[in-house]
Amino acid sequence: MQLYIDNIPVEAQAGESLLSMVRRLGLDTDSLATRPLAARMAGDTFTLSYVPLRAGYGEGLSRAGRRAVRAAKGQIALVRYDDERGQRVYERTLQFVFLLAVRNLFPDARVHIDYAVGPGVYATVSKTPALTSADTEALFAECRRIVAADYPLERQRLDIDEAIEHFAHDGQTDKVRMLEWRTFPYFDVYGYGDYLDYFYGEMAPSTGYVSVFDLRHTENGVVLLRPDPANPDRAAAFRPMPLLSAAFRKGADWGNLMHCSVVADLNDLVRERKLRELVRINEALHEKEYARIADEIVSRDARAILIAGPSSSGKTTSANRLAIQLRVHGKSPVLLSLDDYYIDRDKISPGPDGEIDLEHINTIDVPLFGEHLTRLLNGETVEIPRFDFLTGRRVMDGSHMLRVDENTPLIIEGLHGLNPALLPDTVDRSKVFRLYVSALTTLNLDDHNRIKTTEIRLLRRLVRDFETRGASVERTLSMWASVRRGEERWIFPFQEQADAIFNSALVYEPAVLKKHIFPLLMNVRPDSPCYEEVRSIVKFLNYFLEANVEDEIPPTSILREFIGGNTFYRK
Repeated sequence: MQLYIDNIPVEAQAGESLLSMVRRLGLDTDSLATRPLAARMAGDTFTLSYVPLRAGYGEGLSRAGRRAVRAAKGQIALVRYDDERGQRVYERTLQFVFLLAVRNLFPDARVHIDYAVGPGVYATVSKTPALTSADTEALFAECRRIVAADYPLERQRLDIDEAIEHFAHDGQTDKVRMLEWRTFPYFDVYGYGDYLDYFYGEMAPSTGYVSVFDLRHTENGVVLLRPDPANPDRAAAFRPMPLLSAAFRKGADWGNLMHCSVVADLNDLVRERKLRELVRINEALHEKEYARIADEIVSRDARAILIAGPSSSGKTTSANRLAIQLRVHGKSPVLLSLDDYYIDRDKISPGPDGEIDLEHINTIDVPLFGEHLTRLLNGETVEIPRFDFLTGRRVMDGSHMLRVDENTPLIIEGLHGLNPALLPDTVDRSKVFRLYVSALTTLNLDDHNRIKTTEIRLLRRLVRDFETRGASVERTLSMWASVRRGEERWIFPFQEQADAIFNSALVYEPAVLKKHIFPLLMNVRPDSPCYEEVRSIVKFLNYFLEANVEDEIPPTSILREFIGGNTFYRK
């Protein structure tokens, strides 16, 4: 069979794996920066252990292989660490190594993968006696031993009842509960020896692939440090982020309070018709947090509140709800948007690719904003601009004159709200309160599989773009990589400089968002360039029961910003 791996022709032999062909072509390397981790065919990701042409098997190809090879016309693209898919393959494999090490050293310990902050994945290791620094050092050494042993990671397909029986016997009750909601009659797992686990995606062929990592002891467990994105051949340095970590821990506490920490908990509430109470409690927790932040703003006598956060985090709704809480204190807040300080489009120089990077801070008229903020805080009257997105130009027509006093705090929302470059020396920093808003979900699929915050934000954006802007799934997905690059450059580096973090995640929202997005996803055809991403989202949503509780969701809820019905937009 003729295949083309990274456009290099190769004749596939019966029973030969992709990895064998990669090595025959001299494409395997010792450097993580260039080493293949997986492969893509026709929008699907395959493990390098995959055998395209099976010896003695009917037509020679599995059903998935036949479809993928036929659709790809034999073209196979290798996935490396510079691709987000490659990073996910690496992380799954590294987690497998870590969990195997825990099992080898502390068989009775329970591991819960909590969240990721920067390059670190935080995990709680519950054992008696409690995990110590010496235990963490022993775990690091055991991980190193497992990597050096280069154990093959064998993929197996189990009947769903067989999988449930295995995980029940193994004590992984969280996985048993999750599998009870699986809609397919089979379950694919990776394993070594008697340890089987799965991380909802492909893994590297063996443990030797994940040689770049570090392990640090934390108060509640460990932080597993992934490769440095700038230099994948070394582990990223540990950089404590106490503010963000505290926000994640509070989110986990909220989940425990609501008895909803994994998807099976949420599905049980949907099935038992108890989700409405969860909605009420979750919304009340949000309101209480907005009130707490407003109390802090007033106690600091802040006169300008800068709100920033990544795409679809709920910044606009947060600005409005915070304004309400400040009114409870007798304040008369005014809302402004940094978008109105955009420079005229024809005055922005395009980048090397010929495109204008609209997320660059240089697209904002920073000097003008700084001047206006200084004058407003000094009690002067200022004409606030309005940016016309249809013409791409800023309008100054005298229609928005503004003067504020000590009782009129400014709530300013925008992408660059936390960037220090936004504030001139003429602004008293003690009068500025910076709020970071993001959907820091702590709901897990099961103990070993966290739900990434980007996954929830992407669901929100897919729904909002279709509902309010008529954008297709393909259109939103095609822009998402650019949006994420902007976040990495202009938002995430300044998270820890905030005065407070508001976690806008709602534990019940996947069950509601599924109702809106699932039909749109199912209409995406296999020949779409976004098909693999759509399949991944569908696979993720298949674990959730759909909920029809929209009449219970308040009109001022964060979720209303995306599914519609937000009364802040009504005149």
